[in-house]
Amino acid sequence: MRIMTDTNILISAILFPNSIAKRVLEKILVEHQLVLCSYIIDEIHKVFECKFWDKIEIVEPFLLELSFELVYTPKRINPGEYPNIRDKNDLPILVSTIFSDVDIFITGDKDFHAVDIEKPRIITLKDFEQFQ
Repeated sequence: MRIMTDTNILISAILFPNSIAKRVLEKILVEHQLVLCSYIIDEIHKVFECKFWDKIEIVEPFLLELSFELVYTPKRINPGEYPNIRDKNDLPILVSTIFSDVDIFITGDKDFHAVDIEKPRIITLKDFEQFQ
């Protein structure tokens, strides 16, 4: 399966090597195809620059060693063409999951779980562990 994870899951995997996020990410890398969008990569860098600036040096090595398919996130998005999502800042990621045709999107963000969409299937980290 082709699976995309949300930014916060990747950040948790980077910062906490013994976390559920890291275990799930490793499982995806071994058994599936990880897909990330350009928006998520940019967001990881921004979050580390603002919140974890003292650990920013671990981001690039982590991403360089990560095997993933990169998909481009469009800069111009017409919200009326996509399912409604409460937090409009999440729309680029939602659009990327649709464009990239991933099977599963893993996130803890409740705004995504409220989206009415058949594909991708939107699940939590714990759901993914039980699903497998």
